[in-house]
This record gives sequence, C-alpha cells and structure tokens, in this order.
Amino acid sequence: MSETENETTETTETPVTADETVAEAPEPAADEPAETEADAEATESPEEPEPAAAQVEAGTVPSGDSPPEAPAKKQRPRKHIPRTLRRQRPKPQRERPAQRSPIVRLPKPDRERGPRQERRGVVVSNAMDKTIVVKVEMIKIHPRYKKVIRRSQKFHAHDEQNKANVGDVVRIVETRPLSKTKNWRLAEVVEVAK
Repeated sequence: MSETENETTETTETPVTADETVAEAPEPAADEPAETEADAEATESPEEPEPAAAQVEAGTVPSGDSPPEAPAKKQRPRKHIPRTLRRQRPKPQRERPAQRSPIVRLPKPDRERGPRQERRGVVVSNAMDKTIVVKVEMIKIHPRYKKVIRRSQKFHAHDEQNKANVGDVVRIVETRPLSKTKNWRLAEVVEVAK
C-alpha cells in the first residue's frame, strides 16, 4: 500500500454508538448553567504552546530559554522620498483657447516731467574728462537761534564739451545717474572766471 492509503486508514475510527455517548457525558445540574460549545471546545482541547513572539510580549518566557531573534530589517530613514513615491497633487487643468490672442502694447501716456532741481555754484575742479566738481554754498537761518549758517556741498556734474574752467560760476541741473557719483549735468556757464 502507498503512504496516502496508510494515512487514510489510520485516521478512520470506529463509530461510537449513541448509547455510549449518553452514558459517558454527565448531565448538567439544574443550578449550573449549561456549557456552550465554545466553552466545551476550550476545556476539551489541550493548551497549545504560545509562539515565541507572544511569549516575549506577555512576559512568560521560560527561564533558561532565550527567544529566537528575528533578523531586524533596517528601515531607511524617511528624510528623502523619491519623486515617484511622493504624494501626487493633481493640477487643475484650465481650458486653453483655440487661438492665442496677439500681444498688444499700449502706447505710454504722455506725461510732463516734474520740475528738475537746479543749483548754482563755483567750479572747484575740472581735472577729470567730461566731469566737473561744483561747490554749492547754502545759506540758511537757524529756525530757533536765528543765526545765519553757511553750508557747502560738492557735486560731480557732466560737462560734455569740457567748457567750464576752475572758478567759473555755473548752473547745474539734476539728471539720471550717469555714473556712481554723477547725477548732475552742466546747464550753462553763468560767469566766466577772471
């Protein structure tokens, strides 16, 4: 016979008659509640050994036996997640027109320039090319003490033709920045130095 037939013959048992089962099972007493099937199965089945992980958690590890150590998997820190694994946020799709409208540039409105500042001063230096240094004297009266205060300030001004000389009285006008220090230009020479 083959092994499978042996197993089947061993597992078959002799049938038990109804009289024998009745004689063996005691009847429950009137004051005791009848056992449910789940309770009966629990009492009849012998205790199965707990797995090692459950014993470790419950704290019922038998002394002398150490639980088998499972190989610990190294989890990668979640600092950097590849772009493909990141959460996708769908962008709302907007409707595109069939034809693009041309770019139209509106003409700038004509505005009058604001009044430009003017200063009158004396040329102190014309050593640089196309640049003069103009010293402007300001005279003020102090608001509280009423004393006359003289202050002077030097400006670098653009002189395109190099026509101003040292000692000339000139009028300079504010302009766009021409260099790091030049924001003025020569408007006219008022008095020529003697």
